Amino acid sequence: MKIVLSPAKSLDFESKLPTTRGTQPQFLDTTIKINKKLSRQTKNELMDLMSISEKLADLNYGRYKDFQEDHTKENSRPAMYAFDGDVYSGLDAYTIPSEKLDALQNKLRILSGLYGILRPLDLMQPYRLEMGTSIGIERNDTLYEVWQTKITDSLNKEMEENELFINLASNEYFKAVAAKKLKAEVITPVFKDLKNGKLKIISFFAKKARGAMVRYIIDKDVETIEQLKSFDYEGYRYSENESPNDKELVFTR
Repeated sequence: MKIVLSPAKSLDFESKLPTTRGTQPQFLDTTIKINKKLSRQTKNELMDLMSISEKLADLNYGRYKDFQEDHTKENSRPAMYAFDGDVYSGLDAYTIPSEKLDALQNKLRILSGLYGILRPLDLMQPYRLEMGTSIGIERNDTLYEVWQTKITDSLNKEMEENELFINLASNEYFKAVAAKKLKAEVITPVFKDLKNGKLKIISFFAKKARGAMVRYIIDKDVETIEQLKSFDYEGYRYSENESPNDKELVFTR
């Protein structure tokens, strides 16, 4: 099984790490090229490029300038503990038992505008760069062009034919995967809440549910679609009536 997940804008580089493990990102050479281009931007250019405030531009200007090519445990942090926010609140990585880390490292892939694709224990440095940002390197005009072939080839290299592939990433990030070229059919869980008498996707809850589903998969050693349908964290239940097919599984509460 492979699972793809979005990163988060919010970061945590302060909390005490529950493990000393750390691995190297796969596409660090490309990451370095992107960072070099970003580090040449002025603060005003970063504000315009990313549509962010002056305060955030100042923060990330410093991050790009301080970026170090060699990723060590002193200047970097495993991705699963570095990303914060709604999705990672649902994952609750800090409480994952150490004996489950190998399974998570094998199954989960985090899509990233700067790193392309990250395993949970891959070391990363603090950054902000959404996949939809209009910046590229060399002959590529966008990050989608930079990363799509690399990400898709990497996933295919790791997967067997028709292996279970769970898409828990946002639309923005999943566009960085050439889904039609994957060895496996994509299964996309959808999370809906009852509001004002209607089932709706509520962003905050859906994000947290995506992280919770990753946690459920790891906690319960899920390997099949039928096992996935038993997901019940955060009060969600699989709805056969709302699910159009086995490629789009709708969970409601």
